[in-house]
Amino acid sequence: MFKLVVQNLLSHPIRSLITSVSVAVALFLICLLTSIVTTLQSGLAAASATRLVVMSSISLFVDIPLSYQERIAKVDGIEDIVKWQWFGGYYQDQKNFFAQFAVDPERMFSVYPEVKVDEATKQKFLTQRNACIVGWQLAAEFPEWVETGKVPITGALFPHPSGEAWQFDLAGVYRSEAANFDNRTMFFRWDIFEETLKSNGDAPGVGVYVMSVEPGADIERMKAEIEGMFENGPATVRCDTESEFTRQFISMLGDIPMFLGWIGAGVLVAILLGAINAMLMAGREQTHDVGILKALGFTNGAAFGLLIAQSLVLCVFGGALGIGLAAALEAPLALAIGSAFPGFFIANSTYIQAGLVSLGVGLAAGAIPAWNALRVNCVEALRAKGA
Repeated sequence: MFKLVVQNLLSHPIRSLITSVSVAVALFLICLLTSIVTTLQSGLAAASATRLVVMSSISLFVDIPLSYQERIAKVDGIEDIVKWQWFGGYYQDQKNFFAQFAVDPERMFSVYPEVKVDEATKQKFLTQRNACIVGWQLAAEFPEWVETGKVPITGALFPHPSGEAWQFDLAGVYRSEAANFDNRTMFFRWDIFEETLKSNGDAPGVGVYVMSVEPGADIERMKAEIEGMFENGPATVRCDTESEFTRQFISMLGDIPMFLGWIGAGVLVAILLGAINAMLMAGREQTHDVGILKALGFTNGAAFGLLIAQSLVLCVFGGALGIGLAAALEAPLALAIGSAFPGFFIANSTYIQAGLVSLGVGLAAGAIPAWNALRVNCVEALRAKGA
């Protein structure tokens, strides 16, 4: 039976190849789209519910005063606090864009224990004035930084007073296994950022404050206290848990999961219709052959299985190609779309889902021609061929 399946498929090699490649492309796209959604969801799930984020109540793009840090730090239950300021620069060319933040170096590792660096890197970051650290994905994308130890960044939002690029010394590379922390980000010292701006007569503001809280602390009380503390201040603030902050940030991008879901459904329907069309043509062409098989004593079930098997071979082979392509391109894709979807990965469950989809498409595409083969009368089939 298997030999007959292969022979029938090879009788129209171009059609068989196009069908399998179409399934491969569709399964690759489904893996990609599904993984974008799972990446967003994993980042949201990994965000801490016991870390607090303070931002402007007006917008994430409105700075809050530097003086707020000392007052927030005195709130009962705050363990440590680190300020972040979005830098918005680029490396050499605007297409080389990635996230950069000015942070408190001594507090960065305390608030974010998931950021892993070796001791030498940590000490350089804590002691060297122009030091910076970058995620391993950035270091892989720009290996010249590791070779030279220099990271020049052109400040788009904060131009250097000299008119030249900001010059940073690479202290080392960090790595985080947590889905909520991007490995394609650069962090540099707040003090050099503040000093440079002040030398030009500018006063730096803070994008967000992030606080780690003591075990058992009353999160809701702390949120209300921090927001109430600045009700009549120069800038009102909003305080949320990191998980809620992440959820709101993702929502700014729109309903991506639903949008990608509709695209994936469209891809699935298109490939299903294409596979059905290919198998219907194969079924019509093989009507005479099915009649001969039945005349030779093959059962209806054998005729049914022959068409189903052909469809499964085409779709499963194409599915395997698509899944293999997705697995091979996972790392390059993570680098390519890391700025938009940090921490991109393809879960094992996605590969399993894609495999099941290829099986389902194979069964659905072969069902109609297989049912027709089941009902073929061998005499009518042979007579139709003769006519």
